[in-house]
Amino acid sequence: MLRIAAVFLIAFLSTSATDTTDKVIARQGKVSFFSRTSVEAIKAENNQVLSVIDLNEGKIAVSMLMNAFIFEKALMREHFNESYIESDIYPKAVFEGLIIDFDRALQDEQTRMVKGVFTMHGVSKPIEVKVKIVSESDGYVVTGDFETLVKDYDINIPPLLAGNIAKSISIDFRFEYQPYED
Repeated sequence: MLRIAAVFLIAFLSTSATDTTDKVIARQGKVSFFSRTSVEAIKAENNQVLSVIDLNEGKIAVSMLMNAFIFEKALMREHFNESYIESDIYPKAVFEGLIIDFDRALQDEQTRMVKGVFTMHGVSKPIEVKVKIVSESDGYVVTGDFETLVKDYDINIPPLLAGNIAKSISIDFRFEYQPYED
């Protein structure tokens, strides 16, 4: 499945004028989310997130398997995958966008906006996220965070459990990109 996602991402970013030396890939990006209510705090991490950046055009694509999130409690993972995200029907979330004013020649830290479309649970929404991009000798590290509303992605929370899950979810991410090699 990871190989299929990689092919999708590379195909998305490929153009006739660009070769793979102009792309960087993060094969084990990290995405985590956090929800806090007076009843319960829910935190999960996914360390199997795939992302590719086309350095010439500033295009970025991210793909993550939803069932790869790890929770503190097994029951939380089960509820997340079966009742809320429905990962058997919607197995992955995808982001496709553009890093605004990305300068690959700049060796210092850059703070940029990323604009694009995030698709999760069968719903696509435009989002804008501020990211920090650090140039390293062999690639880039991109980090950031944002908030999203559960209702924006048609995730149904039963009224009995509504007090256990926050309406807004905090999402953090970190991608360590290396040159893409065939």
